[in-house]
Amino acid sequence: MIFIDWIIVFIVLGGMIFSVNLSKGLMKSVTDFLSAGRTAGRYLIAVSSGIAGLGAISIVMFLEMGYVAGFSLAWWGLSQGIIILMLTMSGWVIYRFRSTRCLTLAQFFEKRYSRRFRIFTGIVAFTAGIINFGIFPAVGAQFFISYCGLPDSFLGVPVYPMVMIILLGISLYFVYTGGQIAVIIADFFQGVFATVVLVVVALYLFFNVSWDQVSDSLEQTPIKLANEEIEALNEDESFLNLTDVEKQEKTDAINEKYENSSRINPFRTSHVEDFNFWYFLIGIIGILYGSMSWQGSQAYNSSAKSAHEAKMGSVLAGFRGLPQGLFFLLVPVLLYVYMNHPDFSHIAGAVNLALDQLGTDTLKSQMRGPYVLSVVLPNGLLGAFAALMLAAFVSTHDTYLHSWATILVQDVVMPFRSKPFDKKTHLKVLRIAIFGVAVFIFLFSLLFQQNQKIALFFAITAAIFAGGSGAVIIGGLYWKRGTTTAAWTAMIVGAFISVGGVLVKQIPPEWLAVEWTILKDGQWVKHVDTSSLAQLKKALTFIRNINGQEYWAISMGMSAVSYVAVSLLGSPVSFNMDKLLNRGEYAIEGESKIVNQDTQLGWKIFLMGEEFTKTDKIIYLLNYAWTGMWTIIFIVGTIYNLSNDVSNAAWMSFWKNYLYVHICVSLFIIVWFTVGGLNDLKVMLKKLKTDFRDHQDDGWVGKDEDLNDEKELSQPATSQPVGSSTSTSSATQPKKKDLQE
Repeated sequence: MIFIDWIIVFIVLGGMIFSVNLSKGLMKSVTDFLSAGRTAGRYLIAVSSGIAGLGAISIVMFLEMGYVAGFSLAWWGLSQGIIILMLTMSGWVIYRFRSTRCLTLAQFFEKRYSRRFRIFTGIVAFTAGIINFGIFPAVGAQFFISYCGLPDSFLGVPVYPMVMIILLGISLYFVYTGGQIAVIIADFFQGVFATVVLVVVALYLFFNVSWDQVSDSLEQTPIKLANEEIEALNEDESFLNLTDVEKQEKTDAINEKYENSSRINPFRTSHVEDFNFWYFLIGIIGILYGSMSWQGSQAYNSSAKSAHEAKMGSVLAGFRGLPQGLFFLLVPVLLYVYMNHPDFSHIAGAVNLALDQLGTDTLKSQMRGPYVLSVVLPNGLLGAFAALMLAAFVSTHDTYLHSWATILVQDVVMPFRSKPFDKKTHLKVLRIAIFGVAVFIFLFSLLFQQNQKIALFFAITAAIFAGGSGAVIIGGLYWKRGTTTAAWTAMIVGAFISVGGVLVKQIPPEWLAVEWTILKDGQWVKHVDTSSLAQLKKALTFIRNINGQEYWAISMGMSAVSYVAVSLLGSPVSFNMDKLLNRGEYAIEGESKIVNQDTQLGWKIFLMGEEFTKTDKIIYLLNYAWTGMWTIIFIVGTIYNLSNDVSNAAWMSFWKNYLYVHICVSLFIIVWFTVGGLNDLKVMLKKLKTDFRDHQDDGWVGKDEDLNDEKELSQPATSQPVGSSTSTSSATQPKKKDLQE
């Protein structure tokens, strides 16, 4: 990077700081700090949560994964589009959760189940979260060191920890300035900038590599790699001692492996055998089951100004993700071309020379993409991409620092108290917790030696909480018969199965072998394990051979079955769902805006109800048209490919047209969401300046809100100050026995 690139980085950083300063003076309550006073509009939620969930570490991960997958796996993603569409259109989980007006997921768990369960899930979520979060600074700092060509030390001080401290310091400043208000505002501007740069980088690379070079690399490289592996095998002494038949079997296996690793044709990959009816059914159920399970950006779940806005933000997120999806599909493929096509051998040589200086294969795999980009991007765009990664790093870190610290204070510390914090102390404790999380992840990144791919590390840590939480969330929001005992059972069963399955996959196959052959006196001799561990090894091998999709189904199934079974076998209960969801006689004025009192049946069929404006309906119809088009293409294409042999040339033609369509749509989306987000931001700032704050709305669940106890309740609220919770309205609700035992 040269001077102009650094200027771009510092200009963007200055703009980020300026955007955060817009929030100064607006944060006046705990709810403002935790959920931006519940004032965010749909476009603001969609853009800000999108970049918060992306992050520098995710960009590195997707570059690493896409480099291996090529175009092929994108085809199978089309299969789930229509189901994802129906879930988001219905407001699945997110609409009902926002209706509870809870500030955290575990606060909902206390209202629905018990305080002890809130503390338990808070501890599990926080522990899994900060361990998952622990490697974020390391990967981000390593990216900037590699991409920007920073030295190992400066004035005798190691650069690696220094970079982490600077990046974490920026993130801390952002979240300290205004809590979730500052996070949303900063993430919006960073999200717009990042999306623009992602598309520009993708277009630059796309138009600087010919499509023939792409086709040649994706088609010929597997053949070349197979020949190289066979040549290496012919130099292996143990291979030379095999019979001709055994040699041919090994050679055929290598050729078959590479023939079934096409980056072009999705029907010529080793994954095709797993892509059957059950694969798609499990994937659909998984999307349904896992809604809102991961809490890394949990504040966005409660920041929308209404349940309807939360639902619309979720619907718009599908469009918002298209420009990012374009980058993550196209750019890794083009990086693969740069590393494998003969025309770019000088680039591959320079990158491989730099990668050889890194210590581990894991680090080499992660840094390959950034190294290639640092070589092929021109000055100016080089700085813009570095600024994008800075924005992505900060957006994820300020969001995650806020989320995990919030969970610690709200769901672990506060429930142990006999009374809530006062406002000043509450905000102070939240800021201390945020700083503590920052210190932890800095030390974790500094001391932890990562030896796995990023995606695998994410899978292990996420499984701890997400394994059982799906059944608990869905059961709590949609089934009045769900019990607290069932929730405990589902969480423990799901976590145990999920984590156990991921860990079993890491056991080396060599250790699990119960039969093997060794070369002795020029002959191969068969050995059988007769130790007491043989049966255990067989059991672990059986579990290990279950593919990931099937194991996911087992985890979800056992967790859900345990929840339902324990609920039905226990004492019969009927939970007061109307009170939990603030509906019917418990409805809060201003929470929903009725546009059409008598909605026609035709609109209801397409999941458009009484809160829908004409603009909302247009957005829904656009979603149906876009997703329906690709679903039809997937169905017709799959049927045709299963009965006909389709050439690589035909598939490359499809992928080229697919990319052109997504490029055009992405450019429109950038303009659309920028204008919509700016309008939402204007409304949000006005509301935060003028709205009345209820300082009792801080996530505390008092005895009058414990829906698990039988008690008399008072009159329903007819009016409520903006930003207040059901904690204040409970004093005016109707006298009525709660139905929960």
